[in-house]
Amino acid sequence: MDGSSLVPEIGRWARELGFSQIGVSGIDLSSAEPGLLDWLSRGFHGEMAYMAAHGLKRARPAELVPGTVSVLTARMDYLPGATPEGWQAIEWARLARPEQGVVSLYARGRDYHKVLRARLQRLADRIAARVGPLGHRVFTDSAPVLEAELAARSGLGWRGKHTLVLNREAGSMFFLGEIYLDLPLPATAPVTDHCGACSACIDICPTQAILGPGVLDARRCISYLTIEHPGPIPEDLRPAIGNRIYGCDDCQLACPWNKFAQRSAIPDFDARDGLTDASLASLLAWTEAEFLRRTEGSPIRRIGHARWLRNVATAAGNALRADPGDAALAGALSSLAAHPDLAVREHAVWALGQRAMRPA
Repeated sequence: MDGSSLVPEIGRWARELGFSQIGVSGIDLSSAEPGLLDWLSRGFHGEMAYMAAHGLKRARPAELVPGTVSVLTARMDYLPGATPEGWQAIEWARLARPEQGVVSLYARGRDYHKVLRARLQRLADRIAARVGPLGHRVFTDSAPVLEAELAARSGLGWRGKHTLVLNREAGSMFFLGEIYLDLPLPATAPVTDHCGACSACIDICPTQAILGPGVLDARRCISYLTIEHPGPIPEDLRPAIGNRIYGCDDCQLACPWNKFAQRSAIPDFDARDGLTDASLASLLAWTEAEFLRRTEGSPIRRIGHARWLRNVATAAGNALRADPGDAALAGALSSLAAHPDLAVREHAVWALGQRAMRPA
């Protein structure tokens, strides 16, 4: 079968499934291996042991999935369909209300892992129906895959200075997924870098986690600290977290290219009730049962109730530093003083102690 005619056909099927764009990459990622090894050797992956556990399989698709000869890449926009113009200003305003918790935009709806994986599998089934028996495996942020590298090589965008993939027509507000194939397909052309001299993402990072263009120390990244990091959050980084309780969008909010960010073609990423503009005091009152109920089918559920409370307590401490007289917040924190989780107790005590701290 002529792969050059099949790729546009796959693109049409992908759009029918809600994807915004597809590309094809080869499997020789050897030029990315030195950078990966250097990043790991400097410990920038923090407690994400899985980043190192598979060695260079992350950069060697045919070792991860034997028989792979090409990689189909896909991206899916995730801004909710009802997102208004000027959405960045709305998000900055949320960050300026310390008494409210802010969840990263991508996590306010359904778990993207489930959404993309199911739709990538449907796309693979469609390809198999067209070409016959097909060896394949689908991925979306779920295995040792160099997603951003593959996306950039296949023309979905270029690597921004914050390490995320940027697209001239869609900014960076999209998810990535891949299908490893034993079907040879012609690679699509990469695009050029359009960041120029801009350093907005580096300058805006609250914890200075972006050490330079393309160099991210995950141990300082708020997304890492509130999602991947176990145990207590380093005390010196807590004030910079502000009211961010799951993830962080600052580098994307500051990026000029996100004025072109597109709305999702599917409703799965529409924000759930209770995850936008909720008070920290109300979030601290969630029992584990309520946490599980409210986060069913959400990416937030995977951090567990204790880590959720740790995050909210951190934000509550920052809010109390700004308004020591918030009795509702102080009361909610006091109720966590006897929590069975050590990190929750420690963060609650720290947060209550912020009432005596002068605002920065």
